[in-house]
Amino acid sequence: MTITRVQRLSLPVTDQDRAKDFYTGALGFQLLGDTPVPFGDDARWLEVAPPGAATSLVLTTWLEMEPGGVTGLMLETADLDADLARLRDAGVTAHGPTDTPWGRQATFTDPDGNGFVLAQA
Repeated sequence: MTITRVQRLSLPVTDQDRAKDFYTGALGFQLLGDTPVPFGDDARWLEVAPPGAATSLVLTTWLEMEPGGVTGLMLETADLDADLARLRDAGVTAHGPTDTPWGRQATFTDPDGNGFVLAQA
């Protein structure tokens, strides 16, 4: 095997515009792509990622995946408290932080219910 990394992760959403606003606004992700695809009415290749990240998210409405069905996606942060404050200021309900043997973490969901863990080592 010569696999070297996870490049993209498809994340099911119900409304691409709402998801784009959440990921670029509340989370501060960069918009990497927003182009039409021939997979359904108004479907787009909508790709976002944290600044400088090697892995991106494709916010999709056209794959056979259930929006809200993805949980446990881990995002790493250098300042959990500041990022939690930013999320809460943006209206995101976040739980935590919780101290664990491997660091601190908090959880939240996107508007479709996809679940994230925000972790600081």
